[in-house]
Amino acid sequence: MRKAAIYYKDLLAGILTETDEGEYVFQYEEKHIKEHPKQFLTFTMPVTPKPYSDKRLFPFFEGLIPEGWLLDIASKNWKINQNDRMGLLLACCHNCIGAVSVQPIPQENE
Repeated sequence: MRKAAIYYKDLLAGILTETDEGEYVFQYEEKHIKEHPKQFLTFTMPVTPKPYSDKRLFPFFEGLIPEGWLLDIASKNWKINQNDRMGLLLACCHNCIGAVSVQPIPQENE
């Protein structure tokens, strides 16, 4: 299982998880829901206490991953398969253009 803290500006908005079964789950943080109920990451994922889940990485997060020659460089330098979308998101999206950033959450056995 891999996890990432998703920040909107400097505020923790939620946690993105890739389960061992390959499912993706995004859950807004309770504090974010209470203090910023209208500050969503994307129109397709409004702020809600219910978790979002899908078998594919959510399109919003896919859009943060580099493309083209930059994806090739990132994939080769970090030795990450281009199909490992969560791995690329964790490696490449610490300082995205825009208000959202992705910070890996280390696994307990690391």
